[in-house]
Amino acid sequence: MSALVITGGTVVTATRTTRADVRVENGRIIEVGPNLNADDAQVMDATGCYVLPGGVDVHTHFDLTVNGLKVSDGFESGTMSALCGGTTTIVEHPGFAEDGSLFTPLADTRTHALNRAATDFGVHGVVSRVDENTPEDLATLVHGGVPSVKVYTTYAGRLNDDQLATVLAAMGRENGLVTVHAENHAAITQLTADLRAKGETTPPAHPASRPGWCEAEAVQRLIALAKAAGNAPLYIVHLSTKAGLEHVRAAKAEGLPVYAETCPHYLLLTDERYERPGSEALQYVMSPPLRTPEDREALWQGLADGTIDTVATDHCCFSLQQKIERGGNNVFDCPGGIPGAETRLPLLWSEGVAKNRLTMNRFVELISTAPARIMGLAPAKGDIAPGADADIVIFDPHAPRTISPEALAHPADYTPFAGMEVPGWPRAVLLRGEVGAREGRFTGRPGMGHYVPRTPDIHRSNARQSQGYQRITEEP
Repeated sequence: MSALVITGGTVVTATRTTRADVRVENGRIIEVGPNLNADDAQVMDATGCYVLPGGVDVHTHFDLTVNGLKVSDGFESGTMSALCGGTTTIVEHPGFAEDGSLFTPLADTRTHALNRAATDFGVHGVVSRVDENTPEDLATLVHGGVPSVKVYTTYAGRLNDDQLATVLAAMGRENGLVTVHAENHAAITQLTADLRAKGETTPPAHPASRPGWCEAEAVQRLIALAKAAGNAPLYIVHLSTKAGLEHVRAAKAEGLPVYAETCPHYLLLTDERYERPGSEALQYVMSPPLRTPEDREALWQGLADGTIDTVATDHCCFSLQQKIERGGNNVFDCPGGIPGAETRLPLLWSEGVAKNRLTMNRFVELISTAPARIMGLAPAKGDIAPGADADIVIFDPHAPRTISPEALAHPADYTPFAGMEVPGWPRAVLLRGEVGAREGRFTGRPGMGHYVPRTPDIHRSNARQSQGYQRITEEP
């Protein structure tokens, strides 16, 4: 691969903003600085654009099958879509293995993604059974390139408190990370049964069956269990409530290694969407459900002040047609999940940076640097620096578009963000130096993504990275 020099842009990382060129050789960044020599290289002009590290989405479900129903995209079309929106690396959450195996979902996921994925990819473990072999199996997982596992406090593969404590302690000993879907299963079961008995099975019953306090209780309980397990590292996925956020904030104030992720839909949408007519409301069925405007504003504050560490998508692309077929007569039969991988970066820029809720540096930290660091992908991912993979987004802040299913590369028949206007979009997206997307259109090739083994983060800490930003006075 010949050398490439990206010229004329403004490089934005989690800690600095500076006008600089970027030189790429053999898929890696070799040099970052002003006026780099490009006589022996291809030149990509980034004038008027920001040069960002490729997005890292550490919560996707591109290969999920639930109750016999498979998501509508899969690794090939799903990661193509993600790349078009500026995400160059994903970490996939597999579904449960029928036999409870820790290793089968990992092997199956890698097999399905290889030669299909258009982004680089890692895989989380998933724990749905605990026995005497679990601690040893978890150690094997962590030291085999999978230093994070997912556990659930609800659904069929949920773990009870004793099992959760075992997993937390075992992963803590290996410096691994437990990620958790935190909702109170017993409360949800009772509330759902009551609603069904009363014949309340339309979309507004979905948030009624999973109120915010179900999440907050489970978050608080998991923090207590992690603390009892020797302050084991804990990562709360798709945090959606102000009450849950306050428990995370209190844990961080104690210095506990507790991390939190939220998603664009909790930052942009609220529970009024379940009141929409007919099947339209089924678009927004996901778990946890959309919350109140007060919760939404609290989450934005949590992003700005560092309580929330990452923004991921929980991309789980059941089509609207699939939702109607299964849940049109009863919302409790509707498959949960929404598409979102392609729109994550443009929406967070639009609603965060462009509306002065987030600095550009904090934006980069949330969508790339922090998820790469926490999930063991750094230093290869998440930064524009010599030695890092040349995963680069040339982001044009003056390329407005209106989000619609037709305007996106994803294969879904809807987007929950339809009609929203964003001021900018990636002009080009590079994966290890290879251009994979231009102007929102996929130009790469299926299978250009590689499997990425991950390493335990030996520097886990709740201390924020130094924010010694070098600001510029002239905007592109």
